[in-house]
Order: sequence, then structure tokens, then C-alpha cells
Amino acid sequence: MSRNIFRDGVYMNREYSWLLFNDRVLEQADDKEVPLFERGKFLSIFTSNLDEFYMVRVGSLYNQMKLAPSSKENKTSLTAAQQTDGILAETKARYKRRAEVWERLKKQYKAAGIKILSFDGLSEKQKKSAKEFFLNRALPYLSPIVIDSKHPMLRFSNKSLYLVYDLNKGDKSMFGLLPIPENLPRIIELDGGKKKQLILCEDVIAEFAEYCFPHYSVKDRALIRVTRNADFETNESDVDSEYDYDFSKYLKEKIDMRSSLSVVRLEINTTSEKIKDFLLKNLSLKKSRCFSVSDLFDYRFLFDLDKYADAETAASEKYPSFKGRTVRGTENGVLNAAMKRDLFLSYPFDTMDTFVRLLNECAQSEKVRSIKITIYRLYRHSKVVDALLSAKENGKEVTVVIELLARFDEESNMYYADVLAEAGCTVIYGMGNYKVHSKIVSVVLEDGGEAKYLTHIGTGNYNEGTAKQYTDLNIITANREIGEDAVAFFRNIAVGETRYEYKKLLVAPHTLKNGLTERIDKQIKRAEKGESAHIIAKVNSLTDKEIIEKFIEASKAGVKVELIVRGICCLVPQVVKKSENITVKSIVGRFLEHSRIYAFGEGEDAEVFVSSADFMTRNIERRVEIACPVLDKTIKNKILSMLSVLLADNVKGRMLTSRGKYVKPTVDDGEKYIDSQSIFLSEKQ
Repeated sequence: MSRNIFRDGVYMNREYSWLLFNDRVLEQADDKEVPLFERGKFLSIFTSNLDEFYMVRVGSLYNQMKLAPSSKENKTSLTAAQQTDGILAETKARYKRRAEVWERLKKQYKAAGIKILSFDGLSEKQKKSAKEFFLNRALPYLSPIVIDSKHPMLRFSNKSLYLVYDLNKGDKSMFGLLPIPENLPRIIELDGGKKKQLILCEDVIAEFAEYCFPHYSVKDRALIRVTRNADFETNESDVDSEYDYDFSKYLKEKIDMRSSLSVVRLEINTTSEKIKDFLLKNLSLKKSRCFSVSDLFDYRFLFDLDKYADAETAASEKYPSFKGRTVRGTENGVLNAAMKRDLFLSYPFDTMDTFVRLLNECAQSEKVRSIKITIYRLYRHSKVVDALLSAKENGKEVTVVIELLARFDEESNMYYADVLAEAGCTVIYGMGNYKVHSKIVSVVLEDGGEAKYLTHIGTGNYNEGTAKQYTDLNIITANREIGEDAVAFFRNIAVGETRYEYKKLLVAPHTLKNGLTERIDKQIKRAEKGESAHIIAKVNSLTDKEIIEKFIEASKAGVKVELIVRGICCLVPQVVKKSENITVKSIVGRFLEHSRIYAFGEGEDAEVFVSSADFMTRNIERRVEIACPVLDKTIKNKILSMLSVLLADNVKGRMLTSRGKYVKPTVDDGEKYIDSQSIFLSEKQ
């Protein structure tokens, strides 16, 4: 299907735009300027991204085709079936490109002293060693099955590997299935020469079918993997509305359903039509959803491949390690410093330890009366939770708004919700049918009989792991109006109130979108008067049609609109008479660009916000999100300076053209190469 279906003038289909984003991830896997072992990680991320895309987005389209087949998305007027057909066609090209990148990577690994072999490429001695591994390590864990009247078809688990065999026994033809156990090592090291000789576990197991299917002859075999729909909706109205009903019980039932939802994709590495037809029939799947894979289904093992290299190679072919900076002036306490001046943290360049120290100091301080926090995703061994438990133990009022519907983190969040509730913390599971995606902490202190406030606003999760991998901004402020807003925010969450006018904060679903459009309108009026007008926005995704139309209106009026959109962007820039004053840049580099920043105007008059919200309809209309104004001039200027560097990035930055393609910026002779993340890493506080 032609790519043109995904474009309609100034609009681009969101699913296609996401595929273009993942192409930029794959580009990093094929970039020789990226250290070798980091390139392997990008290949793995590309693959896991595609897996999640099929589970969630294609799964959503699958649901839509069943429930509302004639409905069309609002930018390119495509039905779910048309989008799905286009995605399936586009995916084939991505598989081909990934296989080509993998072949080039294998050659690079070989040059670095690591050979990744197929079974046919083993020496006789190595084949003997592989057989010993199979017999001694693998066979005891294998559970083969032959499909017949006494052994019905098993249910394939999502993203697990299986071997399917076309078998004969006498004059009878049948199929055998063999799950690949996930508790076996993925990589097997074999003896042979100076280079490390490696083979994947599934390649070894595939070769010794006679031990799993004795007295059968093997005609053909295939390695397969299925992807299941993981998109399910949960609404408060679906559950018993009695006041004592626990929403987490309902959610647990929904999560259990995830493993049994319909298959949306089959990956297979054989040309055997017999095996394909057998699987497609039993999975009730169309041929268009079956993809022939010539490389691998799963590249997670590449995250650990460097341990097979010598120390010098491993060190030189990875990003150099670094330690995040500690905010200057907090050596004698973060709490005391923050009560005197606003503090600014830019992850991962600044360490999240500063924030954790703040929570621990609040837990111990005699002045602190209450701590309230929103939680969306947590680290598996969360120091944030430890600090909250300590605060509760010390007699503080601790309220935790924990979003149970954080996709794929539901079980982790339910676990932590139970831990916090058992400790006596007040735990709230979001608010009605709105996901609480805000990143805010409200601390109330009593000092000299007066209530004082300390508020943390961030663009990313309170997660120590992602704080080392994602770029996020954080502001800690003792501003009274923001503090009063924060207290009101948690009060409104507790009673399920969304309609509230805050003094400083813009809060979705009630005031954020209107606040954004008002500020865009202000820049439009400036341009119409012939005054300088400028908008810069950095988000992960731009899909909301009303916001897009506002940007187009601003462009037509002469406002300079500079957008930094990491992922999905449904606005095509540089279209004559429509979006010609709009530029769109995407940056994909060592760290995941995750911060959301909105800047309206220039210089001293510029209004700058940090936010948890992307410009997606779900974020600004169907979630609880916060945008906080940056009031401290030093911090505001710092953020504006960061935006300038990001906009100038000509190493990891890619510009979206009027043709809907992302291209690398041209660097003229004598012009400096600018890698924004490297610059931020090298900066001193």
C-alpha cells in the first residue's frame, strides 16, 4: 500500500509517524559513530518498541475494527482497517532493514572478537559441545507435545519462543510443539580459537529434535513467536460503584486477561507453507499478519554482549560512564536550600539522589507535617517508597496518589500500593476515569506557627532507573502560590474534582488546554501587530488536532514555531501557506528525550513551563496533567539556553520535511557539530 495514504496535506497519520520514529532508533543501531555495544542495544530497543506497538496500537486498531469498523481517525480520515493494512505493509520493509543491520553488526562483533554462529557454522568439536549442553542443560527442562486428539493445541504465550515441527510417524503426519524455556541461558559459549564463539540457545535446541520426538521423522521445522493484543480499557463505571469496592481487584482480573487476548501478529522463520497454514488456521489469523523473519525475534541478549569482549574492547565500545551532578549549595541539606531558593535538576545530567535526599530530609524534619506525591512508574527497588515509609513511621501525614493503570506497570504499582497502605499511608488509585500522569510532590511545613510549602514539579517519573536514562527536568520551589496550588491539587484528587481554577498551575483536563491556546493566541496577536512572536515546544508526541490547528494558525500569522518532537508528530511542517513558519526536529540519542517544555515569547517576557503532558488528546483532555510556570529567572534562562542547544543539534537531530520524511541537517564547512546530550553531559554546575 502506498505511503501516501498516511499523509493528508499538513497532517500525518499517528501510527505511520510512530513507525518513522522507530526508524530513527534503528538508524542509531546502524550508525558507526555510536559505540558497537550501544548499537546492539538500539537494535534491541527497536525490536521491543515494535513489539509494544503491535501489542498496544495494532491491538487498539484490532478492537476498533470489531467495535466501530466505519469510524475514521480525524487527521487522515483512515479507518482502522485501512491503517492496519498500511501498517502491515510498512512492517515488512522494517523487518528487511533490521535483518540488514543485524548482518552488519555481526561482522562488527566478529572484528571485535565475538563470533555469533549458526549451528551449520560450528566445527565438529563445537557441535559435540552443543549436544552436551542440550542433553545436560536443556533436555531436562523441555516439554514437547504432539498435537492429536489426546494432546490439543496449546495456547502460545505472548512473545515467547516456540519450535514447531512437521512430523511423520509411519504413514501418519502430525505437528510437534516445543516451548523454549525462558530459564535457560540465551547465549551458549563454545570453545574454538581466540575469538569468543557464541550460539543462541534456540538454535541448539532446534537441532536435536530426535531426543524430544523419538521414533518420529522430522520433515520441517520453524521457530515462531506470537504477539497478543494487550490493549484493554478500564473504566470506573465498569465496576461495582459501592463505596467500599477496591478498584485494584477489578484491575487484577483485567491484567490476567491480557495473556489470553487475540493474537495480532505471527513471526516465523520458515518457508514451509504447511506449518504456516497450520498455525494461521489455529490462531484464526490472516496471512497478512504473518511475517517471515530471517534474523532474530528478540535481541535483548545484546544488552549483555559486552561481557564476552576483552576489558579494553568492552570499555572502548560503550558509552563512557558518568555520575550525575549534585546541585551546588545542597551540601548541608536539600530542604534548607530549597526553602531559600528554587532548585533545578536536569536528569540524567544531575543525579536523582538530590530528590531522594530531599524526601529523606522531609521524613526526618520536625517541621514537616505532610508529604503528598503522585506516582506513575517506580523503580523495582524504590528509594522513593522507602523515604515515604520512613516519613509515615515518623508520624508524618503521607498521601500517595498511585496510578494503577500505568501500562505494563500495573502489577508493580499494585504491589507498592499495598506496601504503602499497610504502613498506614493514605493511598488513592487515581481519579475516576482520568489517568493521573502528573509528577508532583507537595510538602507542608509548620514554621513559627505558620504553614509553609515546598513543591516539586517534574516532567518524568519518580523512578531512579529511568532518571539515569531519560532526560527530564525538575523544579523544587517554596513559592507560596504554587504551594497552595499543589495542596489544592491533592485535595481535588481526593474528592474527584477536576474543575478548579489554580493560581499558577495549568492542570488537565480543565485548564491546561485552554491555557496553552490562550498563550498561542497571545503570540498570534503579537505577530499580527508586526511584533516578534515565537513559540518553542518540546514534547514526546504531537497528535491533538486542535493544538495542531492552533500552530497552523500561528504559522499563517507569522509566528515562528519551533517544535522538538521526539516521537509521533501528526503535523507536517514547511507546507506552503499552511505550516511554512513551523519547524519540527526529532532527537534520538544516548538518552531518551522525555522532558516537556513550553516556551511562549522571547527574552525577559518569555513564559516558560515544564510539564508532564505531551500534546496528545489523551494527555490534555483525558488525563490529570500539570504544567508549571518557571518563575525563577536564572532557571528560566537555563531552560531557554537548553532549548537553543537542542534546536541546534545537527548530530542526533533530524528535521521533518514538508514531504513527511526525516533528514539529517546539513553541516556546512567550518560549521560546528552539535550533539546536545554530549554538551549537557560536559557542562559543570
